[in-house]
Amino acid sequence: MNKIQKMKIKEILSETISQINDARYQYYVSDLIENDVVLSMKNYIQHGTTTTFDHCLSVSYYSYKIAKKFNLDARSVARAGLLHDLFLYDWHKVMEKKPLFQKHGFTHPKAALDNAVKYFNLNDIEKDIIEKHMWPLTLRKVPKYRESIIVTMVDKYCSTRETFAPLVEKIRKLNFIIRKQYL
Repeated sequence: MNKIQKMKIKEILSETISQINDARYQYYVSDLIENDVVLSMKNYIQHGTTTTFDHCLSVSYYSYKIAKKFNLDARSVARAGLLHDLFLYDWHKVMEKKPLFQKHGFTHPKAALDNAVKYFNLNDIEKDIIEKHMWPLTLRKVPKYRESIIVTMVDKYCSTRETFAPLVEKIRKLNFIIRKQYL
């Protein structure tokens, strides 16, 4: 990525993060948002047409809001939510011919945790969130903290929404065309 591309991404990012009108959230994740490794998640599609970065940002912010409401560690939730899918590869291509238990859904939490630990200092809650966010798919990796459960559930919600959003949009357009023709 050249310097101009990085500047453009950072401009888009500042717009995205400034739309989240929560100074405390912005403070918690500001160093992550500006990190080139985290920014590189914009190069990968996660669900449907959503980038891994955008997915992680959604999970991070929604989880943060819930943790804050329940007086939990909102900082750890915000940061780990942003890093929970820091696996840094195109899983659509890399994993397609692997046996079931070596597929992306089972293996990416470890890859994300390894990358997150490599680039950032994490506390125990953040590590647990990243490592266990795919529970119950990863049966033996049961979340230890309430914060981990929040990110796990919000991740499922965001993933479902992102996966089916393109399909829902196609159905809406089709309904519009049908109504227009027959009404």
